[in-house]
Formats: sequence, C-alpha cells, structure tokens
Amino acid sequence: MRALLILLNVFFVSFADKPLDATPALSERAIEQREKWNIPTDQLDYPVSHVYLDSLRAKGAKIFHTSRWMNGATVEMSDSLATVAGSWDFVEQIETIRDESSPRPFWTPERRLIAQTQTIQALPAINQASEQLQLYNLLPLHQAGFEGQGIVMAVCDGGFYNANTLDCFRQEELELGHFDFTDDLDDFYGNTGTHGTECLSAISGITDGYQGAATKAQYYLMRSEENDTESPKEMYNLIAALETADSLGVNIFSVSLGYFVFDNSDWDFTYKDLNGMTACVSRAATIAARKGMLVCAAAGNEGQDTWHYIDIPADADSILSVGAVGTDSVIAAFSSYGPASDGRVKPEVCAVGARSVLISPQGTIIRSNGTSFATPLLAGMAASLWSALPDENAMQIRERIIRSADRYYRPDNQYGYGIPDAWKAYTQSPEGTENIPDTSNGQDKCTKILRGEQIYILRHGHVYNLGGQRVQ
Repeated sequence: MRALLILLNVFFVSFADKPLDATPALSERAIEQREKWNIPTDQLDYPVSHVYLDSLRAKGAKIFHTSRWMNGATVEMSDSLATVAGSWDFVEQIETIRDESSPRPFWTPERRLIAQTQTIQALPAINQASEQLQLYNLLPLHQAGFEGQGIVMAVCDGGFYNANTLDCFRQEELELGHFDFTDDLDDFYGNTGTHGTECLSAISGITDGYQGAATKAQYYLMRSEENDTESPKEMYNLIAALETADSLGVNIFSVSLGYFVFDNSDWDFTYKDLNGMTACVSRAATIAARKGMLVCAAAGNEGQDTWHYIDIPADADSILSVGAVGTDSVIAAFSSYGPASDGRVKPEVCAVGARSVLISPQGTIIRSNGTSFATPLLAGMAASLWSALPDENAMQIRERIIRSADRYYRPDNQYGYGIPDAWKAYTQSPEGTENIPDTSNGQDKCTKILRGEQIYILRHGHVYNLGGQRVQ
C-alpha cells in the first residue's frame, strides 16, 4: 500500500483574546528603559495564551514562534487541522503564510538588497571608509569620544557567515547573543549567506584601514530570512525578531530586508499597500518604535525596476527608512523611491550605499552596492549620536537625525530629507535650534566659546567649529 504524503503548510493563527494575568515578556533592561522614558506597559507586552498553544500542539501542530503584538502564532500543520482549528472559539483567523503545494519558480525572488561585491586595495579602502563616515559628519562625534557606548543594537538579516571568527568584531566584548527565527535551523554562523556579516561590519567592524560607525555599541544578531523560499512567513519571522529585541531592551534595530513579491503571486503587495498599516511587519515595526526602539530599515533597491518603490517594512511609520547615495552625495540609481502610499516622506534619510566599503566574511575589505549597507551605516550613526545623548528617547534621536539632514526643508521622493549631519544633530535640539551641552560630568563636558563673531566648541581640550571640524 502506498503511503499518502500529507503536506504541512505554515499558517499564522490569530487568537481572539489574551490573558493579562501573566508576567509581561520584558527583561529587566527593557523594564528599566520603559520606566526611564515613561512608556507604559500594555496588553501588547503580555504573552499569548499557553493554553491555546497547547491545544494546537495536542493536535499535532508545530509552533515556530508566537507574536504577542499580533496575538497569535506561526504554526506548521495540515490543511485539515487548519480547518478544524478555524472552528475553535478562541481562534479568530487563520492565514496561510507558506504553501508547500505552490509551484516554486525556477528562481527565488530576491529582495535585491545584495549587489555584486569587489575586493579593493587597502589604501583606497582607508580613504573610502573614512569618506563614507565623513559624508554625514560622524568622525567629529567619534573624536569627541562617542562611538555607541551603552547602546544595544540588533542586526537582523539572512546570514552571518564567519561573523563569530572575525577579529574585527571583537566578539567577547561586543556580541551579546544570537537568535535564529527561521526553520532552517542551520549552524547560525554557517554558510547561510554573507549579507548579514557585511552589514554588521558597517556598524562594528574595526581593523587596519577600516572603522565602522559604532564600534563600541553592543549588539544581538538575529536571522529571519529563509534562503530557499520567499513567503509571508519571513515577515512573521521578522516580527518575532522585533519582539525579541523589544523584550531584551534593544535600543536600535537595523534590518536590511524587504518584501513586495513572493513565490505565490497571490501574496504580492501593491503600491497601495505601502501605507504602514497593511503589511503585518510594517505594523510591527511601528509598534517597536512606539515601544522605544529606533528601527532602521533599508528602502530597497528597486529604483530602476518596474516596482520602483520602497519595500516593506520601509513604509512603516515612526522609523528611519534609508536610501543609498555615493560619497559624492548623489543618489544611487538603484535606490527605491517614495513616498509611502499615504503621502509620508520616504525614504526619510540617505547614507552611503553606492560602492560602500565593508569587511567580508574572509576578513578582506570589499566594496558593494545596496541600501542594505546604507542602513547599518545610518544605524551606527544613530548609536554614536545616542551615546552622546543618553537621556533622550528613540523618537528624539530620530527627530534630531531628520532635522539635521541637508534637504530637511525640501524633501523629495528619492533623497527624502537627505543626508544627515551627525555633529549638527548633536549640537542642535530636535527643534533645530542650537543646543550645545555644557555639563561637568567628564565625557559630556562641552563649552561654547566665541572668537570674534564665530562660535566654536571646546571639548576635551580641542576646539571644533559648528560643522564638527577640529580647528585646534
């Protein structure tokens, strides 16, 4: 007798309610930060019902992960079980998010967030690596001693090949841990892709001739992208990563992934969907922002393609979606266009993503293209800025970055508000007025001085102009 093969698809099961008598799913660090910035605990912070999850498991379902923000679970089960579960009183909705019976295309739709890389010589790398930080005037902030100290970041991607072996990442000092939200369950640092390693280097890489944007920040590494399929399940993986980062008290979340087309065209998005509310992962990114996290998302590389627009979740509200420019400040032709379909400016800002200088999993200095690489550079800038202004919250840091950008008063659909200026963001208030700290607690000590009609900053015995350039 021939055995019948039962296909197990993946569904997101939404629950009708949630018990609020459990403990909020927040770490001690997360709770401390919520208190610091007066962010109240609400029902989104409580876990889903374990009773509901046990009911699914008892029938043979496999739970990949849960979502307290969406009040549901990503579940693998048969279609017949999904039909039965759909009739249960506590189940509100069941959505297919990966269909194993759908025909796979000969090629997997890619997000085009990875471009061809090219190894370059050390000397040009020294110049270019410095230039890509100097484009948004970050080096003066580093020279003043602010390189991300005290800031916890999460880098979410598809693969971190060899990231645990590279000396340029100072493993024990910086990495707090890693999480895999895919169902591949491969070796986290195995050959599942190099993209995450390269993105991480833009933030924390440091070696001869190279320095990242926030080499003293700490970080968690998270994998949400699955390499063999392109389905909505990956968006729920990313939601799980965002929620985990929130639980851990992460300050900045950098993600260089984006979605608009899938294996099954029934799941594809349209421009109309880019409103920050239609896609589940865009809603989750907005919730993360409301919970005190600064989310930085790649705008996408579809500027020359039929799609043309930003990807999801770059359409989310209250985040920083990041376009790509070269060190000449000119927008990259591939950088995706805004605005969001509801008219919001997108991308918000730009950083170097054309011929970005990065470190490969082999430890060599390479050059590559993509808003993927502009995003961690911008996230690293935000970390360095936040380390200089530790009492401000995520939305204030975001506002400083936007208001410092060179097109703030004339944004468009390619540059958004333009290229931010890290030193200007630091020395100006969120409202754009001059706000130079003058405290007496050592590292933050700063004094404004007047020479003739020119204003300068005295810090650590050195004099800087308001553009952040050291003059003495």
